[in-house]
Amino acid sequence: MRGVGPVTLCAGALIPALAQAAEPVRTVFGTLPDGRTVEEVTLTNGRGVTARILSWGALLRTLDVPDRAGATADVVLGYGDLADYLAKPNYFGASIGRYANRIRAGRFSLDGRTYRLATNDGPNALHGGAAGFDKRLWTITAVTGGAAPAVSLRYVSPDAEAGYPGTLTATATYRLDETGALTVTYEATTDRPTIVNLTNHSFFNLAGEGSGRSILDHVLTIPAERYTPVDATLIPTGEHRPVAGTPFDFRTPTAIGARIRDGRDEQIVRGRGYDHNWVVTDAPTAEPHPVARVEDPESGRILEIASNQPGVQFYAGNFLDATAVGKSGLAYRQSDAFALEPELFPDTPNQPAFGSARLDPGQTYRNVITYRFSTSPAHRTDK
Repeated sequence: MRGVGPVTLCAGALIPALAQAAEPVRTVFGTLPDGRTVEEVTLTNGRGVTARILSWGALLRTLDVPDRAGATADVVLGYGDLADYLAKPNYFGASIGRYANRIRAGRFSLDGRTYRLATNDGPNALHGGAAGFDKRLWTITAVTGGAAPAVSLRYVSPDAEAGYPGTLTATATYRLDETGALTVTYEATTDRPTIVNLTNHSFFNLAGEGSGRSILDHVLTIPAERYTPVDATLIPTGEHRPVAGTPFDFRTPTAIGARIRDGRDEQIVRGRGYDHNWVVTDAPTAEPHPVARVEDPESGRILEIASNQPGVQFYAGNFLDATAVGKSGLAYRQSDAFALEPELFPDTPNQPAFGSARLDPGQTYRNVITYRFSTSPAHRTDK
């Protein structure tokens, strides 16, 4: 993996050093119905941050992070066994492809030919269809130790899988560094023209996934002046609408729950809250840039996200319905977690004004996502 340093939106207290990084641990997590083995790799950075990655869906299953007092909690939603991931995946922590987010009517055209995709979200294709990359067994290709332990995984998507053209070779590399930053690098190559948009779909609750607290009091910043409003099926209308004066303005730190039920805004009604793309830049950039910052005031945990992608989909867990019971035994409910997915804009293949999702032979698609954790000092109440 080519090295990319973490990018931050603002300074926070560094997590204190606890110990030297432990070597990665590779174990068997479970067995698929067809007999194939699903493995788990544990990465530990020695500063209290531990990540566990599954070969099923190249997904992030756990992410243990200290709070301001040094107490560690798992801050991502997920399950304790493979059977639950197979029965009710919910995209928890998963690598998403071949095209993250929605494509209108499950159709797009490339070089004069129309391709029909599997639809799985009303009339639209969502996150690669009903059997996207999140529901595939990836191959672990490398596990490395040292100060920045890492695991690399690969999935080869055959031509015409889920309707997409070309054989696509995708890789996902998780690297945990000594500062408390987890970087996920997605790359892809193809043998014929195709479209690609890969991202990670981790659901975060900085209070801890087993805390029983919602994320409505988490304070969010998104450095974007525009977002892409959607129609009744959550497909972008094509407009880049200013966030100023709307519930979508997170240019200054704002509690997620402050305006999430503002039914006067049609977009809030359509998304049942937030399930929209913010326009951070107009096109992918050479280096990662800040896309979001989230702070849980009670625990002091801060998450800063950077990527080289132009958009970030913010989803406030609006469709979590308590039918999924997580690792800690709690049923995940609406607003129990949020997802921030750096990616190309939704439905880009059908909206030329959004840019291009095309990948040609000889090119390499790349999405670098850094999740950097720190803590804030306690707020005084005796002033």
